[in-house]
Amino acid sequence: MRLNKDSLLQAKEYAFLLLKFRLRSEQELHSRLKRKKFSEEVIGQAIAFLKEKNFIDDNYFAKSWIDARLKRPLGLARIKQELRIKGVGKAIIDNQIDEVRKDYSEIDIVNKLAQDKMKRLKGIEPKKAKQRLYAYLLRRGFSVDVVLEVLANLLRPGLDTVGKTGS
Repeated sequence: MRLNKDSLLQAKEYAFLLLKFRLRSEQELHSRLKRKKFSEEVIGQAIAFLKEKNFIDDNYFAKSWIDARLKRPLGLARIKQELRIKGVGKAIIDNQIDEVRKDYSEIDIVNKLAQDKMKRLKGIEPKKAKQRLYAYLLRRGFSVDVVLEVLANLLRPGLDTVGKTGS
């Protein structure tokens, strides 16, 4: 029994060390403790303790993660994927994303990003610039429909500034 208490204490200390650097999901902590070769019993006890004391909460983790990633800015599809990778449950992800959608305008964000990126793509052939911009916005997790709409508006004939070297 003594060994179990020592292991539990070590697991808690390691979890606190990880949480000192950033919030973690329950699944992330579980994986990290498992990687350190703690037994499932010890991991379960450590995680139960952390949850009871509100050191880990997947709802709060998801909300914080979404807020931080929106500041980059990233699209909701990419943020959802990241949260799934972190082991957050689908219901929690969907709930938190629904909350964010109330005040979220993807088209405005994509439009601003596209305009900023276009300034850096001056001097590049228009077709290549459009391809780069399209790929850039999709990698950031924005929906294809919104990206295409913004690109169509941004690159309409007469508004196409890509490829022009003089201002």
